[in-house]
Amino acid sequence: MFNFEDANKKSKEAVDTALKTYTDTSKGFQAIAAEATEYSKKSFQDAVTHFETLAGVKSFEAAFELQTSFVKAYFEGFVSETTKLSEMYADLAKSAYKPYEAPIAAAVVKTPKSVSAATPAAA
Repeated sequence: MFNFEDANKKSKEAVDTALKTYTDTSKGFQAIAAEATEYSKKSFQDAVTHFETLAGVKSFEAAFELQTSFVKAYFEGFVSETTKLSEMYADLAKSAYKPYEAPIAAAVVKTPKSVSAATPAAA
């Protein structure tokens, strides 16, 4: 016999889990967007400062050295920032999956072993 009380409880749990996941995911994307915005602002300001400094250089050698050090620092900062954003995305994916981990594991355990993949028809 169908138990409406159990069905209602499971339905409420599913909705609560979905809402929590949505909230956590939204916060994660907001944090990522804030981080990307801050990096963009800093990067732009660094570039403006660099070009102002570059404009005041008197020799080609000094300009070349200044440009080389700027590009090296910019690349290192870029790699660092992309690593940080990658970690933030990975953490976001893990936190989004976490509420569903136990129900999926339980469903896999309950799935009978005799279920097999569909086989193509013989030609």
